[in-house]
Amino acid sequence: MIEFQVPAISCAHCVRAVTEAVQEVDPQAKVDVDVQTKHVKVQSGAEPAKLVAALTEAGYPPH
Repeated sequence: MIEFQVPAISCAHCVRAVTEAVQEVDPQAKVDVDVQTKHVKVQSGAEPAKLVAALTEAGYPPH
């Protein structure tokens, strides 16, 4: 399980965008986004750096 803090998340659109960005890297990834805590949990075999790059490119850079 890989976890990220993503301050830019604020709505359902953000959840979709973050999920799609992660699943572009790993289509089988399971993504859990908590809008209130701005926390993203990803279950994936992908390298964390690739997930960070995808999230950043989508406009949701993790901290």
